[in-house]
Amino acid sequence: MIKHVCVVTVAMAAAMALPQAGAQAPRDSRTAAVVDELVNANRILFAQGVVDGFGHISARSPVDPSHFFMARSIAPADVKPVDIMEFDRDGKVVGTDARQPYAERFIHSEIYKARPLVMSVVHAHSASVIPFSITSVPLKPVYHMSGFLGKGAPVFDIRDGNATHADSDLLVKNERLGAQLADKLGPAAVVLMRGHGFTAVGASVPVAVFRSVYTEQNARIEIEALKLGTPTFLTEGEAKMTEETMERLSVRSWDMWKKQADQAR
Repeated sequence: MIKHVCVVTVAMAAAMALPQAGAQAPRDSRTAAVVDELVNANRILFAQGVVDGFGHISARSPVDPSHFFMARSIAPADVKPVDIMEFDRDGKVVGTDARQPYAERFIHSEIYKARPLVMSVVHAHSASVIPFSITSVPLKPVYHMSGFLGKGAPVFDIRDGNATHADSDLLVKNERLGAQLADKLGPAAVVLMRGHGFTAVGASVPVAVFRSVYTEQNARIEIEALKLGTPTFLTEGEAKMTEETMERLSVRSWDMWKKQADQAR
């Protein structure tokens, strides 16, 4: 009996020593801080109605700027620190993590390549934003919280990169499409995606979240204004000045949204 117990114990110890799917090495303090921000960002974006069961946010690695972190393919509201995976500059999983990544991680990898100062990328399918991706009406800043929209958000049509305009599932699932999306984004803060959603970028996770929330809100306000008549949009100068002012104060919104998301758990 004792011999049997010893054999079982040794077998269990050996099994525990084997690398597990998703097993991660200990994270340094800078990486741990970014992972914590990503977890909070996922919950905030869900609580604010920007994402639902789909959508994702990433953050550039503070250790290796060519890499980025993003959750495994999971509903944003359910993201925990253990769910965060690391990807290289081409959107490939770093290490032996065998979990399923988001198919559209190439949105993130290609934007990070094209925009060295971008530290976070959000992709969402907000219902209020979709109408501006499928009509000739531009999404432009209508109030002071959305000055980052500048002259208006460009629209990416996945058919433009295909000479035959072949049908697709509208998902950006490879480097070529990701690069085309990054090119359409250009220097802007937000790019719309025809019949799909939008992608927003920021110099930090909180700023990317700030822009995503207020992109959704601006879309709702603009739709209501269009019912009444022709909206008066912010001028280019107003957009620039309000962007600088409000994003400098964006931590106020971040702290409030984080508290709300925590209370909702």
